[in-house]
Amino acid sequence: MNTVTVIKTQADRKGRVKVFLDSGSAFILNLPIAVEAGLHKGQTLSLPEVKRLKRTDKLHRSLNSALKYMGPRPRSEMEIRSRLSHHGFDRGTIQQVLAKLNEQRLVDDAAFAQFWRANRENFRPLSRRLLELELRQKGVDSETIAATTADVDDELGAYRAAQKKTRSLSGLDYPNFRKRLGAFLKRRGFAYELINHTIDRVWLEEGNNLPE
Repeated sequence: MNTVTVIKTQADRKGRVKVFLDSGSAFILNLPIAVEAGLHKGQTLSLPEVKRLKRTDKLHRSLNSALKYMGPRPRSEMEIRSRLSHHGFDRGTIQQVLAKLNEQRLVDDAAFAQFWRANRENFRPLSRRLLELELRQKGVDSETIAATTADVDDELGAYRAAQKKTRSLSGLDYPNFRKRLGAFLKRRGFAYELINHTIDRVWLEEGNNLPE
């Protein structure tokens, strides 16, 4: 049998339509796909048409999943690929989604890298080395990383990070202040000599004297 007939369609509250066929099988489509296909009782579909509807629905679902994932912040191509794979979408469908997102300029690893750098500089300053590592983990290529981080100023980054942290360290004596702030800046990836210089700088700016 090369064709099947729709015997019933049933919509649910989640915006999906279950399509029952005279072959005894059924499949589910998102409402926009079912509406576009004009599915109705008594409609005859060829088996290739059923397969095409299922493929179209899968692409629709995967694209919506990607767009929802991108809602809170920009995502790298690798992040989207990993997310869709985790949700069970096959490689071919994922490639189609990424192609559509690239067409619409919604995915751009160079723009993502600039966003990531700006976000870190404003809210969580890191060393250039650690910033590069994070971008590599996001799947950004080496050339883009190099272009993005070329003018990162570790001295300024360490100072900004220290300024924010110092607010929670008021009242400490110099040894404890140095220990706490030093460990914090080390976790942010800054070099030992720069850490020492930055600690003394903010300590003095707080109106303190360096121990002899």
